[in-house]
Amino acid sequence: MAVHPRLTLLLFPLLVLPLPLGAQNAARIEYACSADDVDKFGLTCSEDEPCDVFLELASAEGVGSTIFAAGNLHTVTTTLYGVLLMSGDGGKTWTEPNQRIPAADLDQVQFPDFQHGWASGVNVEPLARDPFFLVTTDGGKTWRRRPVFTDTRYGSIQQFWFDSAKSGQLIFERSEGSASSYETYETANGGDTWTIKEAGNKNPKLAKAPAKDSATWRVRTDAASKTNRIERRTAGGGFEVVASFAVRAGVCK
Repeated sequence: MAVHPRLTLLLFPLLVLPLPLGAQNAARIEYACSADDVDKFGLTCSEDEPCDVFLELASAEGVGSTIFAAGNLHTVTTTLYGVLLMSGDGGKTWTEPNQRIPAADLDQVQFPDFQHGWASGVNVEPLARDPFFLVTTDGGKTWRRRPVFTDTRYGSIQQFWFDSAKSGQLIFERSEGSASSYETYETANGGDTWTIKEAGNKNPKLAKAPAKDSATWRVRTDAASKTNRIERRTAGGGFEVVASFAVRAGVCK
């Protein structure tokens, strides 16, 4: 499998702006819709019919006092950019440690230790295809993009889990009309290469992955405040809000 060059690292500060009642402490990702974006994504937006742009967060992960969250920026009809967020102070301030990825969606984030981490992603235009990982070996300071397959494959990573810096599993899901098929892969070299272990129409489970309902971190959309909330499980089994982001990120005209 070809090794892709390290992506250029840019840190993008996130502004905390005044928001409607109930969301005063929410951060908002800056998104300025350029003419290039309108053309690149084929958006049909205008002054008379503008397109709202929304932030959707899919998952969060904490490593010590550092928190990561993954998701995308999208309009009602089009996914614009995959987005990775990072806070080094327990959720008080946030940056984007990796450039936004055009026409892609980032999903799950996982760190088996303090240095090694993975964020799963997929290209979404015109259909979900060519799944990939963003990989870090320095605690999230820098990331590089690593494809799962060397050839074009339609589908996405349904779930993955690394139990060490080298050993991991993933489930690749392919949609076939109204049905889906699944392939389970394993790696022993940190995701440099993957070996298929199982394939079929039955949705499998990863043997080493913990149950989702036992996760320490979760992301939840709060309709009342129109925010994405990053929450951490408490000692009592409930969840507390660590950070929140406005759902509405901008507008294209």
